[in-house]
Amino acid sequence: MKKLILLGSTGSIGRQATDVVRRMRSEFKIAGLATNSNLALLKKQVAEFRPEIVSIGSEEGAKDLSAWCRKNGIKSTVVYGLDGLIEVARYRPADLVLSAVVGSIGIKPLFEALNAGTNIALANKEALVVAGDLVMAKAKKKKLAIIPVDSEHSAIFQCMKDEDSRSVEKIILTASGGPFYRSKKKHSEITVADALAHPTWDMGPKITIDSATLMNKGLEAIEAHHLFGVPLKAIEIVIHPQSIVHSMVEFKDKCVLAQLSMPDMRLPIQHALTYPRRYPSALKTLDLAKVQRLEFGRPDFGRFRCLKLALSAGETGGTMPAVMNAANESAVAAFLQGQIVFTAIPKVIEKTMASHKVQKKPDLEEILLADAAARRYAQEIIQQHSI
Repeated sequence: MKKLILLGSTGSIGRQATDVVRRMRSEFKIAGLATNSNLALLKKQVAEFRPEIVSIGSEEGAKDLSAWCRKNGIKSTVVYGLDGLIEVARYRPADLVLSAVVGSIGIKPLFEALNAGTNIALANKEALVVAGDLVMAKAKKKKLAIIPVDSEHSAIFQCMKDEDSRSVEKIILTASGGPFYRSKKKHSEITVADALAHPTWDMGPKITIDSATLMNKGLEAIEAHHLFGVPLKAIEIVIHPQSIVHSMVEFKDKCVLAQLSMPDMRLPIQHALTYPRRYPSALKTLDLAKVQRLEFGRPDFGRFRCLKLALSAGETGGTMPAVMNAANESAVAAFLQGQIVFTAIPKVIEKTMASHKVQKKPDLEEILLADAAARRYAQEIIQQHSI
């Protein structure tokens, strides 16, 4: 039986991970749970899974949860804040940490889990975007696995199983295109509700906005570069509205391998949790005759400037991906809160990137300092509406 740690247990990935565990109770024991603020759902998860340790974002939430645990005879250790998140991440004994927190806050917990000697199921793409060289070097040094959870990277991971990375010609990263790929609506008129209406995937709000701007695909290209050791220039992005082909790998002999399934995040989650074994899942069977059409197209870099900015940051390297990601997180949060319009998101990112002096081989502390400085700069732009 695998002992699991779930970081971000009440988010979209976390909730679907508990669905997987619920169906496979004989295979898994949840040893730790961590969330930021959804105390009501966290209590339900604690009551169901009885973890040994649990973390929430605030001290007030921790006091409430501790009292509730005592009242209900639950002996879970309760911690809080970033320190609490880190404590859960490095909790031992554990066989696998599923990192599903959103944003660069997941970097330190990821490093602590690796330092503790625990394999990783990674859904927090920002950690690799911001500090991919350091993360992969740490995993290699510790001889630990980083198993991707994102549907695209899970597809690539499966296609490349037992293959020599030197035989790869290119990775073909598929993108649904989000809600606006075929839309004639002016980007200046897009509302928060419009941007959150994803046509195929059920995701959290930040990732859904990233999908709408295609920033998500730029982040995923950088992540794929680090995970699979393939140059960014050898990663091709194609729009695939049906979200059936989750990604492809072309090899030097021109053979192309692809992974197909119905769009359901529980499949890549289950694959990461059970790897290297496969078990029956709750997914619907893929009926290609019913699907009938699989379409592919090229992204419009002019309309979706965030994608181009992300790829540019990845090519520049050093601290620039951290700056790009920090500016994007700030801009997306501001858009969701109604502070800026949809078209301002790439403007905030571009101005923040232009202000930054790149450090080429930063350590983790220098990356985190660049991240913090970029957030301050982006916030100044947002507050001044100088976009």
